[in-house]
Amino acid sequence: MSRTTTIASRLPAVRSLSCPKNHAARSASAFRCAREERRYWIILITLIALGVLASLGLLLYNNPVPVDSPSFIPVVRRRLVSLVAMVVAALCQSLSTVAFQSITNNKIITPSLLGFEALYSTIHTATVYFGGAAALLSFSGVGSFLLQIGIMVLLSLLLYGWLLSGKYGNLQFMLLVGVIMGTGLRSVSSFMRRLLAPSEFDILQARLFGSVNNADADYFPVAIPLVLLAAFVLLAYSKRLNVLSLGKDVSISLGVNHQGSTIFTLVLVALMMSVSTALVGPLTFYGFLVASLTYQAARTYDHRYLFPMAMAIGFLIITAAYFVMNHIFNAQGVVSIIIEMFGGLAFLFVVLRKGTL
Repeated sequence: MSRTTTIASRLPAVRSLSCPKNHAARSASAFRCAREERRYWIILITLIALGVLASLGLLLYNNPVPVDSPSFIPVVRRRLVSLVAMVVAALCQSLSTVAFQSITNNKIITPSLLGFEALYSTIHTATVYFGGAAALLSFSGVGSFLLQIGIMVLLSLLLYGWLLSGKYGNLQFMLLVGVIMGTGLRSVSSFMRRLLAPSEFDILQARLFGSVNNADADYFPVAIPLVLLAAFVLLAYSKRLNVLSLGKDVSISLGVNHQGSTIFTLVLVALMMSVSTALVGPLTFYGFLVASLTYQAARTYDHRYLFPMAMAIGFLIITAAYFVMNHIFNAQGVVSIIIEMFGGLAFLFVVLRKGTL
């Protein structure tokens, strides 16, 4: 063996600028090669810039008040309430969906299937059914907001604690029970809605559509700290999620408490989903759409990179959708319907391509 070969063999391995074509050349880094890492940062920076541009458009574009008028700032402040609601919804839906799909090892199932939105619909429908439209209109404020979050989180804790620590102890059974509970709650709320007066039904239906117009600025002092705390913990938990995404057997063999870590992650997911649903209403396929695009944009399994990409995509989708529908088509009320439609189409495409749930 020559001296040159000996020296070269002692040098540290450097990632190739081109992606490897065989398994032997792969490295243990977050990306397979420098080109994929560079692609990731280009896409992320572009998405963030587009999201900021769409946000400025929502705040400043087509403002009926001149810039030098004293009423210009109040109009911007009113629009800022909707923008903050979009940030909270994007943060909750993107992080919770990616984390949930990682611990369940399933890229199709989302937290919405566990019945959070069905429970939200049932709470509001029962309020109108038993108390009338006046009861629904009075069911507002920080107290009712905390009550909805508390009920959703409590139900999820009971579900997780019973199904993951009992004799069943598997995620598949928990998901099955969640789907059944969600279907049952939707059936109950649908039955009660059929018995409502037309005027009460119209008022209720406006609440059941996911929209940032449902958000109240009085909720922000409670919602924002909860979301930021849960998001910070999830981001700090990224390395643990990398291991959990490998499956139960691998996680246990690597020394990770799979059951405890899974329940802890599910509690954070439940908290974020509850805040998002109670603040803006149901967004069934929004999280799925964000997660599916994230896996295409970030070609890595490292959650330290998946989470930022998911947040950027989620924020861009919701801000761009509201800007286009508000200022181009003048159809603000159908924004959530458009997002849900594209999310549903993406869901069907993924299911048909994969051939299984």
